[in-house]
Amino acid sequence: MRYLLALAALLGGASVALAGLRWWDLRADRAEWVRLAGMQPADPPRFDAAMVAALPEPARRYFAFAILPGTPLYTVAEIAMGGEFSLGSRDDPRYQPMEARQILAAPAGFVWTLRLPGMLSGSDYGALGGSWTRFRAFALVPVARMGGDVDHRRAAFGRYIAEAVFWTPAALLPGPGVRWDSLGTDRARVTVTAAGLAQAVDVTVDSTGRPVDVQFMRWSNANAEQQYRLQPFGGVLSDFREVQGFRLPHRVEAGNMFGTDAYFAFYKAVVTRIEFPTGGQR
Repeated sequence: MRYLLALAALLGGASVALAGLRWWDLRADRAEWVRLAGMQPADPPRFDAAMVAALPEPARRYFAFAILPGTPLYTVAEIAMGGEFSLGSRDDPRYQPMEARQILAAPAGFVWTLRLPGMLSGSDYGALGGSWTRFRAFALVPVARMGGDVDHRRAAFGRYIAEAVFWTPAALLPGPGVRWDSLGTDRARVTVTAAGLAQAVDVTVDSTGRPVDVQFMRWSNANAEQQYRLQPFGGVLSDFREVQGFRLPHRVEAGNMFGTDAYFAFYKAVVTRIEFPTGGQR
């Protein structure tokens, strides 16, 4: 009996510690979410075609599609999404229904919270000063805790700059730290630099300027060796809808090795809500 009581005490203590760790993680998610929401400009300028007149033609076409004339240029978006997330491989994808929320405030950062009902929950976070990946099984048991190093921060930066192309286009208007180059009739490259980080992202547009796909070389360790290196990443965009003067995709499929025979779309997002908050609250 004494040993059973000791074991019960040990398990109880472990549960309390794990619950405390989860509380701390959720508190950090919330704090960063509020910080990034506070970066929304209170009274931004409104879009005018003259703002992009000097850009390469594919980039001008992209902005003409993505931002309607006179739209307030909000740069921070909150996105709610369903869809599927893979816990497997290309040969055995094991897609799971997902519920996720995100705040995107490029180039400052992002927070993405994910829940695979009954299985996995946690968050990805990236900012100019840090980053993390923190996920738990059954809402309590840590299964992934990483970040805080240069490699992880660089990988996170690549992700949220690419996502800005389709969800917060106003953040990529020409200005300090943002450069656009032509890659041909229907492709343009935006390069964003901030706090010693740099990421180039290529966007393909159709004749109307609608972005068809986004691709880039991402600093990633998603490979057999689990070593960080530059690898193709990207995805396809569809189901565009107007949101507060922006035309934004509500379906995104993306994954590693985009554009190669090894491409695997592990992320299939179906957006249920996008908004550009102005009150600084979650």
